[in-house]
Amino acid sequence: MRRLGELESEIMDRLWEWGRPATVRAVVDDINRTRPVAYTTVMTVADILYRKGWLRREKSGRAWLYEPVRSREEYTAGLMQDALGNTQDRRAALLRFVEHMSREDIEALDAALRSIGRGGRP
Repeated sequence: MRRLGELESEIMDRLWEWGRPATVRAVVDDINRTRPVAYTTVMTVADILYRKGWLRREKSGRAWLYEPVRSREEYTAGLMQDALGNTQDRRAALLRFVEHMSREDIEALDAALRSIGRGGRP
C-alpha cells in the first residue's frame, strides 16, 4: 500500500473526520481556511482517489458526493503491514517498534492481542 500524497491525505483526513459524504466544494472550502487550493485541483485529486479505490461517489444534483471506502484505521494498518513486509526479521522490527511505544499504546496493543486470542476483534 502506497502512502497517500499530501493533498490526498488532506482530502481523506477531512472525509474521515466528518464521517459523512461531502462534495468537492465542501472540501475545498475547508482546506482554503488554512491555505489556498484550487477547486479543480481538489476535484482532480478526488477523482484520482476514486479511481484508486479509496473513495466511492454518488451523484447529488450536478455534484458528486465522496466518501471513504476504508477507515483511517484500515489505512494505517495497511501501512504497518507493508512496513513489516519490508524487513527480513519481523520479530526484531516489531521489538524495535514496541520499544518506542507509549505506555498507553502498549496497553492498547496488549488488549488487542488478548481480544484476538479470545477469537474476537480488537
